[in-house]
Amino acid sequence: MAAQWRDVLNALRVIALECRVAAQMDLFKACALLSTQPETARDAHARALIKCLRQVTSRTTTFFRPGTEEISFDEAWLVQALSAIKRGDGDSFSFLVRSRVPREHQRHIAFLIKGISEQFSQV
Repeated sequence: MAAQWRDVLNALRVIALECRVAAQMDLFKACALLSTQPETARDAHARALIKCLRQVTSRTTTFFRPGTEEISFDEAWLVQALSAIKRGDGDSFSFLVRSRVPREHQRHIAFLIKGISEQFSQV
């Protein structure tokens, strides 16, 4: 994995650690509550995605501790989705979302992932 994506992944892992102890959130409410302030938008989008991902995929999601060399399936999927957005590869991004997320939640999950991508401008 490229170094810049490793940094993004570690930032997401920190947020995932914080979300472990937080209550799950309804996906629709999570999208409605997102901050538009640039300094908090990245974490807000990531928190909403991580809290809701388990709910919409009906399975446990795995995020390792920051700095861990190993990459989980969920982490790899998310980084690939972010990478597809940055490359402008809408077809790959759509495929990735459709492959894991039920139809009724795809629009919201895509919105959250795109929001995260926009906030990581250094990649």
